[in-house]
Amino acid sequence: MNNIQGTESRLQRAKTISQHFFKHENAVLGLILVGLIALFGGLSKGYSVTTTNLTNILLQSSTRGIAAVGQAFVILTGGIDVSVGGLALFTMSTAAVLMRDTTGFPHGVIALTLLIGAAIGASSGNSVSRVGMPPLIVTLAMWTILEGGALVITRGYTIVGLPRVFDFIGQGHIGMVPVPVVLFIIIAVIGYFVLYYTTFGRSIYSVGGNPVSSWLSGVNVKMVLFSVYVISGFLASIAGTITLSRTMCASMGSTAGLELDSIAAVVIGGISLSGGRGNLIGVVIGALIIGVINNGMSILLMPAPLQEIVKGVVIYLAVSIDYLRRRKG
Repeated sequence: MNNIQGTESRLQRAKTISQHFFKHENAVLGLILVGLIALFGGLSKGYSVTTTNLTNILLQSSTRGIAAVGQAFVILTGGIDVSVGGLALFTMSTAAVLMRDTTGFPHGVIALTLLIGAAIGASSGNSVSRVGMPPLIVTLAMWTILEGGALVITRGYTIVGLPRVFDFIGQGHIGMVPVPVVLFIIIAVIGYFVLYYTTFGRSIYSVGGNPVSSWLSGVNVKMVLFSVYVISGFLASIAGTITLSRTMCASMGSTAGLELDSIAAVVIGGISLSGGRGNLIGVVIGALIIGVINNGMSILLMPAPLQEIVKGVVIYLAVSIDYLRRRKG
């Protein structure tokens, strides 16, 4: 009898632990990430889980993840920024032209590039917060303008001849960790701290949840909306700088799909498209999930159109789950 009761007690404890575990979205996302790594590892006969390839996934995910952190700030307010890919391309093209055929580490060019990114984000933020234009329309128009601007700067050619010391940002290591991964970790930690331990972070969640109530509570809603687009533009320019340093050239296809991947990482990470819900840890895992999927499909030599279909399905499922969760709530 005691044995039966002991078994029932252990089963009950195991059930309780599992229920608590699966209530945490990040835990489920972690399992999905591990499952995808194992799946592609099996399909590629172990090639995708080699140390070299896993490091490559981290490198690819770091650029996407940095842009996704900025995207997360915007989406948490109920907005969206589809201009990040064009912004990253424009800023990296500008930087490439300015530092071409120069010597020495281009500190001034990098600083100017980041300021340009923040300024472009400020332009979008002003249109959304002050003028009241829809975020999707504003950032879509900005994306088109920036793509055209990048084409004017590059004239359709690939820009090379960058100073060799510049490759440290995208190809260097701090200890055994690649510099882009270090930057991604630093930015993610700062973003986490801002969102959860500052008044500004709480205001972002408040505005995303109910902007009218936030305004009545004394929150400067317009300033919050303006600020998140500045942050997104600044981080997108960092992503562009890292991409430029990794490839040591600038071309029109350098940041293709960055906007879609950043949005996908945010949505997969559990941040609601309606704003006010989600966390940054999920976004980091979401960026890694997108990285594993992209890398795995490339290793398996899946045709490019099929890869786009798979990513579209993943985004669709993530949005569907978010919608069902909100409707249930």
